[in-house]
Amino acid sequence: MTTIVDSAASSASAAGTVAGTVVSGAGTVASSVLQPLVFDPLRRLQGGNDEDEINDDDRLWVAVDGMGGDDAPGPILEGCLQAIERLPLKIRFVGEQDRVRAAAADLELEAILEKAQASGHLELVPSGPSIGMDDEATAVRRKRDASINVAMDLVKQGRATAVYSAGNSGAVMASAIFRLGRLKGIDRPAIGALFPTKDPGQPVLVLDVGANMDCKPTYLHQFALLGNIYSRDVLQVEQPRVGLLNIGEEECKGNELSLKTFELLKEESRLHFAGNCEGRDVLSGEFDVVVCDGFTGNVLLKFLESVGSVLLGVLRSELPRGRRGKVGSAFLISNLKRIKKRLDHAEHGGALLLGVNGIAVIGHGSSKALSVVSALRIAHSAASHGVMDDLAALQSGCD
Repeated sequence: MTTIVDSAASSASAAGTVAGTVVSGAGTVASSVLQPLVFDPLRRLQGGNDEDEINDDDRLWVAVDGMGGDDAPGPILEGCLQAIERLPLKIRFVGEQDRVRAAAADLELEAILEKAQASGHLELVPSGPSIGMDDEATAVRRKRDASINVAMDLVKQGRATAVYSAGNSGAVMASAIFRLGRLKGIDRPAIGALFPTKDPGQPVLVLDVGANMDCKPTYLHQFALLGNIYSRDVLQVEQPRVGLLNIGEEECKGNELSLKTFELLKEESRLHFAGNCEGRDVLSGEFDVVVCDGFTGNVLLKFLESVGSVLLGVLRSELPRGRRGKVGSAFLISNLKRIKKRLDHAEHGGALLLGVNGIAVIGHGSSKALSVVSALRIAHSAASHGVMDDLAALQSGCD
């Protein structure tokens, strides 16, 4: 058991940095208008309009780790209260009751919280001492009634369809492994991030982006199977094109890991392997899923993180100066913001933890209300599109 814990802690430690990178910029571009994603396929698949009246029968329960985050529980609670107004969700908010109610009072959310509870859309679930952002991942064993453990148990017990946490990412990953368990046939869970492409309505899922620095060919093969199911079920891609990140398109290119993985994917009948994907093709729209080891994926992720800001800076520097430039900039500012949002994968608000026996979304520790809503949209989309049913079928194929 100790070995398993250490393994989970090691992977989860890397995952902490990754999850933060995926969502670190969420909400920085948005102003007073809640618009988590310009190229939001999840919103499109859910009906497309946050203002549509929500039928209570369509609401799904989601467990939220209310104590997870740098400034929790305030921003997490605020995001949850916004989410139940905009998404077909009911939330089981897990946290230390005194701190939750104190945060509600500080943010003047008491009336809204009472209304949400009275309507049955939000339920407060008590928990014990929480796991801090600086705690080791193994703290999930010592603090058994910590909020993240209680939230995971709600999913395991069938009282929630998904779990969201912006807390200690290492602890989230370790808790998911211990409480929910790995999927049969999956050796290592992976973190999947949605990247923008040329098509505003169809992002590409890249995994792993940091949970597993050193991978075997079998791990990448498993990541491809997981990504294929998510792309098909949630992003509604009829036949996802799965690519292997490599330095060239030819089958003979790459290191030993790439060559052996290519052979495994080429023989896999459960997905459509579209061949090697060069770095320049990741955002081309020619692939729906791209698999790689966590080290490479993390480098790719952090590079993409800089693209939006750099492009925006270049455009600003090239705008005419003086009175005419200021007038032109005023007309262009909204367009520039949309460009940055479209390039900024962080606007998703959360990263998917794929490979555990349940739907889990990891948020950044500094998540504010906007990021929470975005992450809960991802959780709802995964829960409402039969992902776990198909993952169960994937497990049966491993018998």
